[in-house]
Amino acid sequence: MHPGSNARLRLLFVLGTRPEAIKLAPIILEARARPSLFSCNVVNTGQHQEMSLTALAAFGIRPDVDLEIMNANQTPNEVLARILNRLPTVVATTNPHLVLVQGDTSTALGAALCAHNFKIPVAHVEAGLRTGQRYAPFPEEMNRRLISELASYHFAPTKHAREHLLQQGISDSSIVVTGNPVVDALYYLRDVASPPAQWPAKGLVGRMLLITCHRRESHGIGIRAICTALRDIVAQCSDVHALLPVHPNPNVSADVFELLQNNPRIFLIPPVDYPQLVWLLQRATLVLTDSGGIQEEAPAFGKPVLVLRDVTERPEGIEAGVARLVGTDRQNIVEAALQLLEDSDAYAAMSKAVNPYGDGHAAERILDFVTQQVHLLSSMHVASVGMGL
Repeated sequence: MHPGSNARLRLLFVLGTRPEAIKLAPIILEARARPSLFSCNVVNTGQHQEMSLTALAAFGIRPDVDLEIMNANQTPNEVLARILNRLPTVVATTNPHLVLVQGDTSTALGAALCAHNFKIPVAHVEAGLRTGQRYAPFPEEMNRRLISELASYHFAPTKHAREHLLQQGISDSSIVVTGNPVVDALYYLRDVASPPAQWPAKGLVGRMLLITCHRRESHGIGIRAICTALRDIVAQCSDVHALLPVHPNPNVSADVFELLQNNPRIFLIPPVDYPQLVWLLQRATLVLTDSGGIQEEAPAFGKPVLVLRDVTERPEGIEAGVARLVGTDRQNIVEAALQLLEDSDAYAAMSKAVNPYGDGHAAERILDFVTQQVHLLSSMHVASVGMGL
């Protein structure tokens, strides 16, 4: 493709987990809505096979290629090795002008490294998140730092994220603050979201706590503390019920079922697909989570978030007042939850605060910027082809 030609930019989206699918889906849809400018290929590595496919299906997207790398009890090194073994053939075949990755997964790191080795520019969606602690979260913190070194374009969701990139030495001209496309995804699905099939409509009345927990660093003592805190909360609030979609990892599910399955006001259900999660977020009174994405999603619906982690790479929510760090300490969780459930002013202060993560137009901003780079991307592609890559 040469400047002034009518050819389209070939975009290759690489994803493998549910969060990646959700956050890249609005960009894929926006690119498809600009067919004169872009052609798209979507690769699912299969890092979380069914969950990523189900998330894509909610947006009417099917991957063009599925690498099917998922194995039981896979380690980050194994995931990365299988991606680097299988993805190069796809990159060579599709010959993209730009590879787009999202977030901080092994899939994102593997795709960025693969593209770099082909000398193909990488665009990093949700760039610049940092905790400053290399093992918290693990392995995500180092994944995203490494991707920043590999990427040519950095789509930062917030000004804080931009500052982190600048501190790392990333060129200001390559950074664009776009908002987070997860808000685009929420707005896309909010009117068509539906309750999960396992929704206990007859048993779950009154106020609802929505809980998600799965972080590797919380396995064991942390998960057990979260579970006992939930028992304490519902015991002290007679009109409060808790709903917990149980993560399939046995390091999570074993403790959750042992400690919570016999409580009549705590409902344990299988993992939900994304439209169902959107429905639950709208229905919830309060959200307790160690998920990164839900810290951004719940505030879009005015739902206070208690973050079940000691540190977060999303400090904007804490500063804006839509989220609060409580860690995995049983007493901290109980005290914070009871304050919000019993103090209407405290609840209103969090629920009415402005969501700092976006306005639903991130995908447009990202592709507007890519469009502005068309000549540069074209010349870079010609140069890489000329070098036999």
